[in-house]
Amino acid sequence: MALHPVLAMAIGIVVMMLLVIFTKMHAFPSLVISALLIAVLAMPFGPDGSVVDTLTACVSTVSKGFGNSMTSIGIVIGFGCIMGIFLEKSGAAKRMALTILKLVGVKRCDIVLGLTGFVVSIPVFCDSGFVILSSLAKEFSRLTKKSMVGLGGILGMGLYITHFMVPPTPGPLAVVSTFQENGLNVDLGLFIMCGIAISIPLFIFAVFLFRYFGKKYPDLVVPYEIDRSKYTEAQLTVLDRIQAKQEKGEELVTADFAELLAAEKLPSAFLSFATLLVPIVLIFANTIVGQIDSLAGTAFANAVTFLGQPIVALFISLCMGAFLLCRSYDKKTCVDMMQEACREAGPIAFITAAGGALGAVINATGAAGIMAEWIVDAGVPAILIPLIIGVIMRFPQGSGTTAMITGSAIIAPMMSTLGLNPYLCALALCLTTMCPSYMNDSYFHVVTNFSGMDLKTSLKTWSVSSVLVPAFGSIILVILSLFIH
Repeated sequence: MALHPVLAMAIGIVVMMLLVIFTKMHAFPSLVISALLIAVLAMPFGPDGSVVDTLTACVSTVSKGFGNSMTSIGIVIGFGCIMGIFLEKSGAAKRMALTILKLVGVKRCDIVLGLTGFVVSIPVFCDSGFVILSSLAKEFSRLTKKSMVGLGGILGMGLYITHFMVPPTPGPLAVVSTFQENGLNVDLGLFIMCGIAISIPLFIFAVFLFRYFGKKYPDLVVPYEIDRSKYTEAQLTVLDRIQAKQEKGEELVTADFAELLAAEKLPSAFLSFATLLVPIVLIFANTIVGQIDSLAGTAFANAVTFLGQPIVALFISLCMGAFLLCRSYDKKTCVDMMQEACREAGPIAFITAAGGALGAVINATGAAGIMAEWIVDAGVPAILIPLIIGVIMRFPQGSGTTAMITGSAIIAPMMSTLGLNPYLCALALCLTTMCPSYMNDSYFHVVTNFSGMDLKTSLKTWSVSSVLVPAFGSIILVILSLFIH
């Protein structure tokens, strides 16, 4: 006797959470086990007691869901990770920081850090991005006497926002893929632009929030004493000149920092930004061309469509990273860097595909559709559902990527009943899987340790911000849902 599909789904999700939180089980097998459990509990046996046929169908549903997701997203995740490590190891991330610094100015160095993180985290994982750029935050703190609570916090949040909101980061990319597999018309290029558009007000809100936290904890400043062995002669010359200016009471200017960063051998600004932006531009161009009927079938449209496929666009960026950004490295170094990126990409690809398996089972059992009908009958505003599910999926187990994958598997099959705009729904889910970042989140510890904060201070500042920023974004999406259907 089969269980009610919603009850079976609830049992499966709880089992998955328990496995991830309380056992040694990795998220990948936990998701597969959850999918199999839901299928076995919810799929009815045949009239003649054909248990074997039913169990075979359960396994087949899980396998097909896994395979379909891996087909659509596996290569993209791998290429994206390789592109990210080239930006990281070549110094392109620091070059982008220097460029933004020149445009914004030293008095707004917190915005420089945040914007750098905002841009870098689109292809680079926020954990490694923070590790790379935290030395820049400490340099700014040492020289400007600003608190690392504010500087480290806005850097962390700049990285955090686009990590959750803008593909080709794996989480939002998996959400788009899951929606597409469920027959929803969500274009990747347009979703990238929507994600960036929502991320901008979130970032502005975060700047004011961390300026407040920085003033509240003014004493967490990196001391000026430096380990001279860690700097080049050119950098030490600049540092000594900066120290002399401070001793005379002179105000530091943008050029002081620009010279400090320029003392390193970094790629050009054009090449650094181009490597990051080329795939985004190509994917978005494909979206635009697809909307212009007069170009349909032309050689130009066919070329843009080909180049704008995520696999092709990211491969072009990958080649730019290997042959231009890292042209000074030998073959072995580049291959080792790609190998490192592949090691990072493997678990993410498997978790994403396992989320696809879970989604396929939930779809096959009809659980999501039943839940959607209950929600509609209860009069609950549709936009609140992905917002709530995002928090529920994130809070117990800490991984934002896993929360996005699991949440999209639940939400996507509901869409035909909820009547919600798919872009708003996907953005809402991505947004609230940010919430909250605390002790069960690896990124919480990265931000805390590399900013020099103790746990108590980090909980009062970083964790609180990881609730307030998505709460602010949720208000924006609720308002938009009144006008966009």
